[in-house]
Amino acid sequence: MSYNAGDEEDRSRLGEDYVKLEGGRGQWQAETSTSGCCDGDAGGGWLWSLWWWAKLVLVVLFVAVLGAVFFKWIGPFFMEKEIIPVINWEQRTFSTAILGLIAFASLAIFPVFLIPSTPSMWVAGMTFGYGYGFLMITGGVLIGSSIPYFIGSLFYHRIHVWLERHPKRASIIRLAGEGNWFSQFRAVSLIRISPFPYVIYNYCAVATDVKYIPYLLGTMAGMVPEIFVALYTGILIKTLANASKDGKSLSVSQIVMNVAGFCISVSATVAVTWYAKRRLKELQMREELLLQ
Repeated sequence: MSYNAGDEEDRSRLGEDYVKLEGGRGQWQAETSTSGCCDGDAGGGWLWSLWWWAKLVLVVLFVAVLGAVFFKWIGPFFMEKEIIPVINWEQRTFSTAILGLIAFASLAIFPVFLIPSTPSMWVAGMTFGYGYGFLMITGGVLIGSSIPYFIGSLFYHRIHVWLERHPKRASIIRLAGEGNWFSQFRAVSLIRISPFPYVIYNYCAVATDVKYIPYLLGTMAGMVPEIFVALYTGILIKTLANASKDGKSLSVSQIVMNVAGFCISVSATVAVTWYAKRRLKELQMREELLLQ
């Protein structure tokens, strides 16, 4: 079999390129392993890990001491000067049924005017506790999120233009209108849990073509963590107010239980919010890849 001179030159060039490639790859691997080793010695050693845990313990202790000081001295003083007079005025002026009606009406009407309704949730917790308070808040929230949805449908084109002017914010909102009803329900739930402004999304949701039923169910599911935190806060405020009103300070066990309950509620809310933001980011990246 005969070989041409051109073939031999091509093979020699390919061999040189292959040698260069192997050499470069080996050098790159060596640099990578060296840098990784150095990075591990600098930032991943046991001293760095011990210092990280020490800082975490110090932060936890600082928060615990700060919470104990608040519940022992600052909280009762604030309750005596501000909260107790308001609660006494409400009890003298309104009956329980009227307070419930006011709280329910504010939960249903305030979102229409872009007014936060969290204080109304506190009142529901102070007045009715977890059971009836949860039912009242849920009903008010569903009405308060439905009215802007239907009002926003009247200004569909204007809202759509506004979303086009703010593509970064709109990219998250538009996820609610993608896919079937379960995908829409999941996206709405995650948006409700995330720090995205609640009252603004009520009006912008209709411009994403999300259906009303997934929107309503997603709102109800996504608002559950916030509702329970608001109810707990209202009940805690009432407990502190009653203790200050009777002239008695909370015992050490009560302070520890209240601080622990508050920290657990806040930690759970932060964890759920972080998970919702992460899932929204994953869904957003998935949608961008499908559009490419």
